[in-house]
Amino acid sequence: MNFSMKAETADYTLRDISRLFLSFTVLVIVTATLAGAIGSMTDIAFLTKIHPYIFFTGFGNAAILLLNRYLTASIYPELRIDPVRQRLYLFAVLTSLILVTASVLFDQPLLKAAAGLLMMVVVIQPLAEIIITIPLSRIWQNVSGRYYIFDVIFLLNANLGLCTLGLKEAFPSNGIIPFFVTQSAYFLGSSFPLSISVMGFLYTYAWRRTPKMELARKLFSLWFNIFVGGVLFFLVVILIGNYLSMMLISHLLTFGVMALFITFAYFLNNYFSRNFANPALAFLLGGLAFLLTTSSFGILNIYFGKGILFGTYPPIRADKMWIYHSHTHAALLGWITLSFTGMIYIVIPAIQKTGSLELLESGDPLEQLLDRSTMAKAFVQLTVMLLSAATILLSLYTGDRLTLGLSGLVYAAAVYFMRRNLFLDPAIDMKGRIGEPESNPAK
Repeated sequence: MNFSMKAETADYTLRDISRLFLSFTVLVIVTATLAGAIGSMTDIAFLTKIHPYIFFTGFGNAAILLLNRYLTASIYPELRIDPVRQRLYLFAVLTSLILVTASVLFDQPLLKAAAGLLMMVVVIQPLAEIIITIPLSRIWQNVSGRYYIFDVIFLLNANLGLCTLGLKEAFPSNGIIPFFVTQSAYFLGSSFPLSISVMGFLYTYAWRRTPKMELARKLFSLWFNIFVGGVLFFLVVILIGNYLSMMLISHLLTFGVMALFITFAYFLNNYFSRNFANPALAFLLGGLAFLLTTSSFGILNIYFGKGILFGTYPPIRADKMWIYHSHTHAALLGWITLSFTGMIYIVIPAIQKTGSLELLESGDPLEQLLDRSTMAKAFVQLTVMLLSAATILLSLYTGDRLTLGLSGLVYAAAVYFMRRNLFLDPAIDMKGRIGEPESNPAK
């Protein structure tokens, strides 16, 4: 029995864990979306409250711990991929999801603190490995690596936020945990590492491959400082309540996003005309469009929230709460989910094709790896996701809860379709048996 278990563990490969990651993340996003959709139609408070926790605790951790690690290891090969350890990471994320769900359902905030503490312990392990293995000078010199590695640091901070939020809710009069530790602050902090990861991906597999590669490197290095520094300074001025500074920083970031969107659209047009219509890149462009939408709603949020202290509920004027919800949903359903869908359509097929990180390291992961029928279906999926996400934002404005819920159900179905689309692709073997004999790239 022990020998059999050891043999199965030894045969667990990068292909296996990447398939498991795909199924796990799709399930998490679908569950979060369904909870929000059904909650809006039935007015069940638990579902309405839990769905952002499911998204950030589940998908936020899994995406950085696994997908982001593949991207990081493709730059620094000395960072080994251990599929068995990554499977344990997913078990830990699932455990934290159960703890958070029980915390909200039974009003036991200490379970929320335990979930945050568990994930802090988990995230420290790969972060420590990175710090020990890669010199800081090498991290800073590589623009892509800078984005990917800072993701892990901010993920640790996000889980610290979840832990302290649970403690604050359990002991509201302790006087130790600062006032700015709120549910909104946790969601904002959890979105930050996901956003940085997408930015790094855009540079690595789009701008870095342009003829003006050196110019792209300098601009993305500058954008890293503006984006990371700007967001951190923005958090400070939010706490201070300085309206002018909040407006200046938010407009600066919005102009930066506009530049990203326009230049990526130009890159996409050239790529499609010279190569082929890659749906993954179209997903990324859609994500940038929703990031611009998110930024615009954020500016409106600041305008209508003038004079309201951070941590107060509602965070803006009660009659303008649709702006606040539109801001968060444009970020979750548009910017983050669309962008990571595009990343998954590139990274997972590249791993399945070779059983290693070879295409991500030195090959061309943008080459046509999927069957044409699969790519055509991916474009249909993108269209459905864009239309349903736009309808969700419109429903938040009109207050039509039925349309809001139905749009959420459609969006969830479109997300689930990605898994089915990839697993049925005839060009790559996505149905391989777990433990199928093959060379293990982790060794």
